[in-house]
Amino acid sequence: MSLNHEEQVRIDLAATFRIIAHLGMHEAVANHFSAALSADGKQFLLNPKWMHFSRIRASDLLLLDTDDPSCGERTDVDATAWAIHGQIHQKLPQARVVLHLHPVYTTSVATLKNPHIPPVDQNTARYFNRVAVDDMYGGMADTVEEGARLAGLLQDKTRLLMGNHGVMVIGKTIGEAFDDIWTLERACQILVTAWSTGQPLKILSEAVAEKTARSWEKIPDFSQQHFEEMKYLMMKDDPSLAD
Repeated sequence: MSLNHEEQVRIDLAATFRIIAHLGMHEAVANHFSAALSADGKQFLLNPKWMHFSRIRASDLLLLDTDDPSCGERTDVDATAWAIHGQIHQKLPQARVVLHLHPVYTTSVATLKNPHIPPVDQNTARYFNRVAVDDMYGGMADTVEEGARLAGLLQDKTRLLMGNHGVMVIGKTIGEAFDDIWTLERACQILVTAWSTGQPLKILSEAVAEKTARSWEKIPDFSQQHFEEMKYLMMKDDPSLAD
């Protein structure tokens, strides 16, 4: 039986929560993912407040509308999720998918006085000159003003390294966004491990780093297939995620 657009997005987003939990990149019952349904991005799906990623099903996802302020008053909607995701979907229609996490290695890099990802290998080079940085953390992002500020930082970028906080990735598809945030965490894991040796890093030249980043941008099908393979494993383990 063929699925309509909303049904497919629900299943793919639910699978993403399961994958992230499986990989240990989640944080307790915090963090949020969203995916736009309407052409203007204002109607979007979001995970319920304080529900563990490992048990989220397609039917659990909330359908919200950025033009309806009452959505932010619902008891099953986290205030920070509404503030951040609501504003991004309101202001950035190109952000079809928004993933916000606090993974260990990327967050570690975000705590540096100068948060940055130097190109030292193929993974880190994917992000050469392609990551926005927020250095104005001021506590829980639970106001629309803060959400709007974060949206403004993503105007010409799809990744935001959130200083003293975590990371945000926006994308055109769920598959591309998932692979992007996974590779970003892997890149930071490599970087933190290299730094931990105390030895000088051999940083790639700007020309090689740029060439590598552009090569990554030519293979979105790689990202999509990575997601499809991981989704298959999650579905095989627990088909109820599609319920």
